[in-house]
Amino acid sequence: MKPPSATLRPTPEAAPDAASAREIGLAEIRSTADLVAPYVLRTPVHTWRSREIEERLGTTELVLKLELFQRSGSFKLRGALSNMLRLSSDQLKRGVTAVSSGNHAIAVACAASILKTSAKVIMLSTASPDRIAAARAYGAEVLIVEGGAAAFAAVDQVAAEEGRVQIHPFEGRRTALGAATLGLEFAEQCGPLDALIVAVGGGGLAAGVASAFKRVQPGCRVIGVEPEGAPTMHLSFAAGSPQSVATVSTIATSLAPPMALPLSFELCRSNVDALVAVDDDQLCAAMALLFRDMKLAVEPAAAAAVAALLGPLRDDLRGRRVGLVICGANIDLESFATYVRRGQAVDAGP
Repeated sequence: MKPPSATLRPTPEAAPDAASAREIGLAEIRSTADLVAPYVLRTPVHTWRSREIEERLGTTELVLKLELFQRSGSFKLRGALSNMLRLSSDQLKRGVTAVSSGNHAIAVACAASILKTSAKVIMLSTASPDRIAAARAYGAEVLIVEGGAAAFAAVDQVAAEEGRVQIHPFEGRRTALGAATLGLEFAEQCGPLDALIVAVGGGGLAAGVASAFKRVQPGCRVIGVEPEGAPTMHLSFAAGSPQSVATVSTIATSLAPPMALPLSFELCRSNVDALVAVDDDQLCAAMALLFRDMKLAVEPAAAAAVAALLGPLRDDLRGRRVGLVICGANIDLESFATYVRRGQAVDAGP
């Protein structure tokens, strides 16, 4: 399904009462940053300068937040810890559960290992074997389930029968606060930005990062980027309420939940200034460029911000100082090589 528009799409006005009820404040974000600080890495920021970038983007200045170097391989650890560090000792004793095709399962397993509790994660049969192995390596029990509906039913059953606390992959105030610690960290590291580009899947990352930036750098324009094959937030913005899609089709599996949910939707609607979409060829080309020019091996979701800047945002942000969140690197070698070769072919043209 194509999104309503693959070009710059302004965020609609949020209802003031709904927005104010759901907003997260700077004090909450700072307290969460203090809470998770002993367990997460303060990931580096890098200004990307090269001949190829100058040829493609001219004087546009790129500042990368290299969250792919986070423990567990993605930003998801922040949300998992934000949730689990607020559990009671009795809840931690009973353990946690989660459903995920990859990064969230790995992050919950990692957080459980750090906090000396147990995790039982439900993963889809289509999940990368490397991601399944990573979750198991952190000590999680992994249940493999066919299909999304069955996976969500399984996680509900585990929570009910075993008393485990369910950690949602992108929805919830504590999850948004975890992602907001990434935004706060980046905003304080990078200096003033004209714009920030962040990937959008379920919306948890964008909701948190945008909330933090709008409080620390209110003049920074925040732009979310979705895969064309998973346009859930585009459709939700157009409808003015969280929407679901019947099918998703993109190599960026981390950005492909079939629905938006209320809190992450409202936080995105209040703090994300616009949305754009990119296709899988653009994602592959961005992965190839990041590997060729920055020597970074990233998953497709982590290349989304670069793909948007090279594609639909290139002229709009030309000459600006732009931040990009490089959010994760959990990808197997074979898939990575396949996507990079595809991206090289896209760059080479007919």
